[in-house]
Amino acid sequence: MQAPASFTPISLKALLTLAWPVVISRLSQTVITLSDAVMVAPLGEDAIAATTTGGLNAFLVMILPMGMVFLVGSFAAQLFGKGDFTGARRFGWYGLILAALTELAALATLPFIDFVVGLLGFSLGVQEAMTQYLLLRLLCAGPAIGIEALGSYFGGLGRTRIQMRTNLLAMGLNVALNWLLIYGNLGCPRLGVAGAALASTLATTIAFACIFALFLREARQAGSAGRSLSRTEFARLLRFGLPNGINWSFEFLAFLLFQNLVVGYLGTTALAAFGVVIALNSASFMPAFGISSAGAILVGQVIGAGRKDDVPRAFKITLATVMSWQGAVGLGYLLLPELLLRLMLESSGESADPELLTLGVRMLQLSCAWQLFDAAAMSLSEALRATGDTQFPMWARLAIAWGIFFPGSYLCVRFLGFGEVGTLLWLALYLALLSIALGWRFASGAWRKIELTETSMPLAH
Repeated sequence: MQAPASFTPISLKALLTLAWPVVISRLSQTVITLSDAVMVAPLGEDAIAATTTGGLNAFLVMILPMGMVFLVGSFAAQLFGKGDFTGARRFGWYGLILAALTELAALATLPFIDFVVGLLGFSLGVQEAMTQYLLLRLLCAGPAIGIEALGSYFGGLGRTRIQMRTNLLAMGLNVALNWLLIYGNLGCPRLGVAGAALASTLATTIAFACIFALFLREARQAGSAGRSLSRTEFARLLRFGLPNGINWSFEFLAFLLFQNLVVGYLGTTALAAFGVVIALNSASFMPAFGISSAGAILVGQVIGAGRKDDVPRAFKITLATVMSWQGAVGLGYLLLPELLLRLMLESSGESADPELLTLGVRMLQLSCAWQLFDAAAMSLSEALRATGDTQFPMWARLAIAWGIFFPGSYLCVRFLGFGEVGTLLWLALYLALLSIALGWRFASGAWRKIELTETSMPLAH
């Protein structure tokens, strides 16, 4: 007999209850990245470059499996909505299998890191430091994906605070271990950049051990610790998860090239101003992403409960909330750009260079053009992921990012003399086209025909 359906009621209160832990969780991950850069800063420019660029390169290795394990949350939410708690837990295990495979892949890259870093054209000091950083940082690729997998699993059940606590633990440990290992405090070895990498690896591994222990304890209490795993189910996770991983990877790569080859062509001041503007936008992005992810949980649980007609309502509440936030952010950027930029620069220890400030103000005000489009694209993307519709968003992002956005912006800046105004308008155009494409897909109702979970899965007694 099928267990009774179980899902969180659709309401703004329910949405925000799910969302705020996700927001804090993502912000804590940002603090981890920033703390590495800030705490190695006294060691000099080589150390900063090696740590920040090394962290970005490590993220490039992990972004594909990270996008894939987000589908663990989609499966878990739908199965939870059906009342199939054992089935949901199985997908937690499949996420852990992906984490283990990620660790093996990362270990396989270690012998080639020195050679690859040597091809990037860095100075000898940066090259040596970055090689040390990556050799240690990639050791925690598996635990990092494991945290995302189990965080997605618990999130699908509506228990978003668990990943928040896990990431807060990792953040606290990372800062403390940085203090001990970078400078050799309290008798620890002074490891410099390598110490920052080792701190991140140890903090991530310990945090993963804690969330895994909780998952394993609950699985044993339920009498299903890894039992009845299915190759067919794991293949379904790969089938729906791989497009999402490709989606994340190639969009990130397109943006990275845009920043370096398009914005960077405008000069150091423009690149620095753009970096500050994107940092501000990244901070405002976290609450919006948290709300969108919470909306995806509601969508998945409603589908699992057999109430697909309620999906548009859950999406509309999510979209309205995200757009309200992003609209307020855009208004702040429009009315108080200089104040926000000064606060950002002073908090990072930079002086408010007049040229940088002037250009940054113009860029920040221009960023208002994409705030609502970003809100729509984000909400639609997460909602479609929750339904299992991952292939269309992948193809839409690839086509718009690589067929229009990057080549168009590159051509206009490099050959047609576009300045920073034209450059940022290309970013707004990309998000506008993406939101239109995803909006059309959602309105078409194609997601209604997608069966993410197997109907024959055994249910919990």
